[in-house]
Amino acid sequence: MDEFMQAAIDEARQGRQEGGIPIGSVLVRDGQIVARGRNKRVQEDNPIKHGEMDCLFNAGRQRSYRDTVLYTTLMPCYMCAGTIVQFKIPKVMVGESRTFGESRAFLESHGVEVVDLNLDECVQMMQDFIADEPTLWNEDIMEL
Repeated sequence: MDEFMQAAIDEARQGRQEGGIPIGSVLVRDGQIVARGRNKRVQEDNPIKHGEMDCLFNAGRQRSYRDTVLYTTLMPCYMCAGTIVQFKIPKVMVGESRTFGESRAFLESHGVEVVDLNLDECVQMMQDFIADEPTLWNEDIMEL
């Protein structure tokens, strides 16, 4: 497995251990991790602290994101996809999109290259979480 996707998976697993939603993300530039993040909506009682948003927050101020790649365990929601487009992040590596995949066309329509790795590990992590916490998942995707 790619070391950067593994780092995103590690973030997702850490978030789940903290009682949160298992979605993790890392931002990479020149083969180095710039920042890591995980969904912290539950842990920080913050509705916009999705995995990608936490990662970008942790990256701090960057002069440009045009030379970065964002790795995330799950296809981004529209809020995170909008931030990716706004920051002009050119490429997103996705662990899986079977569980949640609605923003791919939006990202691609704005010139973002999306690579869906379709990893069984990411799918299983989300399936287990949704089986254990269906109400929390539906809250996260605004389906309550």
